[in-house]
Amino acid sequence: MASKKQKKSDESFETLYQRLDETVQKLENGGLTLEESVSMYEEGMKLAQRCQELLQGAELKVTRLQESFAVSMASLREEAEGYELDAAEDEAPPE
Repeated sequence: MASKKQKKSDESFETLYQRLDETVQKLENGGLTLEESVSMYEEGMKLAQRCQELLQGAELKVTRLQESFAVSMASLREEAEGYELDAAEDEAPPE
């Protein structure tokens, strides 16, 4: 049973989204019993929630990468400013 749960959590966003789309289409087409409709709705909500979790995780990764890049760029600017100051001192004529 754990392997079934593990398999579900390993599914890609695209796979989950496709399953969600298929579930919505079945619900929209109708012809289901009340029990089938409720069951499909429940499954759709779980799929939508998992898709949302994956999107939020991706957004968090992008935000962290952007922050890391900004920190790296600030560090490089500080190093470059220090280098420019040293170079300007070396070029100044002796008094």
